[in-house]
Amino acid sequence: MPVVDVVNLSGETVGQVTLSDAVFAAEVNPHTLHEAVRWQQAGERAGTHKTKVRSEVRGSGKKLWRQKGTGRARVGSVRSPIWRHGGTVHGPQPRDYSYRLPRKMLLGALRSALSAKLAAAKLTVVDGWAIETNKTKAFRHTISKLDKDSRKFLVVEPRGNRNLELAGRNLEDFSMVEPRDLRPFDLLRCDRLFVSKETALRLSASLEPKARASGAGKE
Repeated sequence: MPVVDVVNLSGETVGQVTLSDAVFAAEVNPHTLHEAVRWQQAGERAGTHKTKVRSEVRGSGKKLWRQKGTGRARVGSVRSPIWRHGGTVHGPQPRDYSYRLPRKMLLGALRSALSAKLAAAKLTVVDGWAIETNKTKAFRHTISKLDKDSRKFLVVEPRGNRNLELAGRNLEDFSMVEPRDLRPFDLLRCDRLFVSKETALRLSASLEPKARASGAGKE
């Protein structure tokens, strides 16, 4: 099982934590990660694109000239799709791009993403987020002690730590997500992942395949 150092907010090692092999040392599956990222990005699409059909285009409904005898092509309306400023045929309409992804695939992608972070030494386990102030400048100084080279940070922590939420929300390169809302794409697009010791153990237990299977059988 992988053993990870636990550091305090000053960057000093204060202990170690043992994590699950199946969650933090699993084989990385690129296909599963790809499908999970596509699923998340599809769900985030607004889907508000819209073109006007001929019935929605502004214009007169009067026939432009008589049907026969002019030598010109017959025309019924200025809003015809073949005319400039006319309606659009088969254009995009508002729609929902989200779809269902199998839960096993999503959990497998989470294990792959967490394992990839640990293998790349981009996972930092913090003893706790006991921040005394909610000032952004002080929090930036704290983050620089933990990692000064990364450009994009992600903290996985349950809601309730008000100082942490207020101190980090003004940082452009910082984001925070609850463990239950964690998605593979969130892990892949961050340079450094921060989790508290308690959260790391919670993820290690909740994403364990055997634990989930046994729990499902009892329901």
